[in-house]
Amino acid sequence: MNTTLTNSTDNRYSARNMAKPVTFYCSAPTGKSVSLVGDFNGWNPVANPMRRQADGRWFIQVQLTHGHHRYCFLVDGKLTLDPGGLGITRNDRNERVSLIEVS
Repeated sequence: MNTTLTNSTDNRYSARNMAKPVTFYCSAPTGKSVSLVGDFNGWNPVANPMRRQADGRWFIQVQLTHGHHRYCFLVDGKLTLDPGGLGITRNDRNERVSLIEVS
């Protein structure tokens, strides 16, 4: 029996691998462009552009797996912390970023 194959098949349905929709909101009424960057998208500034609402807040819904994720809003090219995040941590470049837990 191939243990690696069995484990990967058994883990396929694990809660850790199941993605859940998570909605992010950013208050940036004067922002011209806002995107969501994080460890879940390789900190790619074009991967998750946010949409502006009539009240000036920006939003996006993304699928995230179980666990902790580091992220920030990129408002007109500037990293911006989420005041509604779980907490603050550091990314691989030692920049302060927000933290969210998905369960």
